[in-house]
Amino acid sequence: MTLSVEQAVHVARSVPTAQVEEWRADTPGCAHRTHLNNAGAGLMPRPVTDAMVAHLRLETEIGGYEAADARSEAVGSTYEALAQLVGAAPRNIAIVGSATAGFIQTVSSFDFAPGDAIVTTRSDYTSYQIQYLALAQRLGVRVLHAEDAAQGGVDPDSVRDLLRREGDLVKLVAVSWIPTHSGLVQDVESVGAVCSEFGVPYSIDACQAVGQVPIDVAALRCDYLSVTARKFLRGPRGIGFLYASDRALARGDHPLFIDMRGATWVAPDRYEIADTARRYENWEFSYALVLGLGAAAQYALSVGVEVAQARAFALGARLRDLLEAVPGVQVLDRGRELCAIVTARIGERNASDVVQQLRARGINTAATLQWYGLLDLGERGVTSAVRISPHYYNTDSELELVVEALGEIVGGLS
Repeated sequence: MTLSVEQAVHVARSVPTAQVEEWRADTPGCAHRTHLNNAGAGLMPRPVTDAMVAHLRLETEIGGYEAADARSEAVGSTYEALAQLVGAAPRNIAIVGSATAGFIQTVSSFDFAPGDAIVTTRSDYTSYQIQYLALAQRLGVRVLHAEDAAQGGVDPDSVRDLLRREGDLVKLVAVSWIPTHSGLVQDVESVGAVCSEFGVPYSIDACQAVGQVPIDVAALRCDYLSVTARKFLRGPRGIGFLYASDRALARGDHPLFIDMRGATWVAPDRYEIADTARRYENWEFSYALVLGLGAAAQYALSVGVEVAQARAFALGARLRDLLEAVPGVQVLDRGRELCAIVTARIGERNASDVVQQLRARGINTAATLQWYGLLDLGERGVTSAVRISPHYYNTDSELELVVEALGEIVGGLS
């Protein structure tokens, strides 16, 4: 569920200042940086780094395999926390290298033939759009983009029309919940209802949603949900997780290049897949990162994702208001619902240059280039934009700081 701006502001105002100060005290980077790049990589709180450092030290003392065995209970707790975060059971959770890695495992579970179709949106993540094109070139898969609604974001009725027209040729519907290049929140729940109506497998990229939007996979009716740790979840880079539904597991879905962690070699010509989502995992991953991921999930649960959403959404809305008052700055976000990702064109300035100027002032943001969202930004003639993404531990004064800096930059005073 997402919140209206009014709801977000109401809840955000109810959070005591002392609580915000506690979150910031848990976040060492707040002492010397204005970090407004949570859509890239959120600042990790101390419990996350403590969990990773402690495990690395244990590995140096007793060995990597032995350390993993010694912390098996904590590893199990990671699956439990991740499951709680998305409203699932631990059996439905696989730990993967990133949201993209989980998405690739998902797509490789389907045996595409020439003429088969994938239905996606005009705002799906850049890497996925490229991978769809690769499937088209190598396997003859057709990539069908559902139309946007008038206010922006995928139109569920367009998805329905495509499924009705294409029938059994559609093997997968895949949607990025929140695109990387804007603050748009796509209507993934309504798309899920359409997919359920037609019995078509449904995959959601939730890498920008987890940690800033409450997630209930039952309400979404998705077969798969891929997640990264490093963004609004505030976990480490290089780790993520994948939700696979009981429906997908019962179908026998499993990745093309399945690993010995996901299957057992039972005869010279036969293997048996794991009966849980572990079939999507690889044998080798960093257990320090796994424990950091678990600590990030537990921290998010302790904050309350609903509280995090309210504060982040309210900060995003205030930032848009502040930016719209700056001459030469154009806010680009559109959609019925907007989140804590704010994108803006800064006069005729190249966004990459602006990001570097902000970084020199101790302010972290990111650049969005046209090809990151080609079907959206290209049509609007946007060559680049600055992406600013506050989170619940940020403050109004930090927003005012970045807006003041951008005003100076666009005015040529920097």
